[in-house]
Amino acid sequence: MNNTNEPAPPPPGGVLWSLSGDVRALLMLPAALTLQVAHPAVGAGVDEHSVFRTDPWGRGERSLSSLQLWVYGGEEAAEEGRRLRRLHRTIQGTDTRGRPYHALTPANYAWVHATGYPVYRHGARYLLRPLSRAQERALYAEWLQVGRVLGIQDRDMPQTIEEFWPYYRAMLADEIEKTPVVAELVATDTAVPPPDRGPWALRLLLGAVWPVLLPPLARFRSFLTVGLMPPDAREAIGLEWTDAQERALRRFCAVVRLLVPVLPERLRYLPRARRARAAHRAAVRGGGLRPRRGGPAASA
Repeated sequence: MNNTNEPAPPPPGGVLWSLSGDVRALLMLPAALTLQVAHPAVGAGVDEHSVFRTDPWGRGERSLSSLQLWVYGGEEAAEEGRRLRRLHRTIQGTDTRGRPYHALTPANYAWVHATGYPVYRHGARYLLRPLSRAQERALYAEWLQVGRVLGIQDRDMPQTIEEFWPYYRAMLADEIEKTPVVAELVATDTAVPPPDRGPWALRLLLGAVWPVLLPPLARFRSFLTVGLMPPDAREAIGLEWTDAQERALRRFCAVVRLLVPVLPERLRYLPRARRARAAHRAAVRGGGLRPRRGGPAASA
């Protein structure tokens, strides 16, 4: 039975419902992760407690599954939020500035979540289309709702866009830096093991050609990570970005904007998002729900 006291995920048909399950959102995630670990405490926590070096593919798969639950998980969303908080209870140490930290300190936990909004907003301009002011407000309201699912109290997050931007600029000015984990995530020569998921024959093939594939993939990952990060965050961290790279990014994103919308839904949306969208359409056809306006305009 649904517990009415638990925070609910964002509603079907909203901006986030259309955006976060689109395969193009995958291209934005490295920028969001890098902005998160640019915080000294978050960077230290990931450096000391994460398995992103030894099990990058598994960690990525688990993180993506968790993110999809926040938006499309229905009653499972609140349980996923509780699981994440349990997972982070023991993560503590000393950050890159010599200060003690705990992963669930509200300022640290809220920053990890807050980074999603500016990255989604910026990435949509390149990979989908610029959000209208109404869509930006809707996206922020929905992102706050996801924060509640994760256990973030309203007092620990700016509650309006007008309050968010001064908070964000202050964080960029006072806290954000090029931590060792940031440097590692944008490096093009970091050793990454080959994928260990999927059919054994594919894993065997990838293992054989991985030394050839890794260098261009690493360069592409770094290119997207820096390019899809909001420029003010990029500058605050101290990441280089040239006019030539900007032109290349715009060309790449123009192709993506043309290609993805014509793909069939099974290729355009991630599995959990696809199932949730199908279930919602069935409920609407059955007369139990009314369709919500606003999502399609954000996903075109």
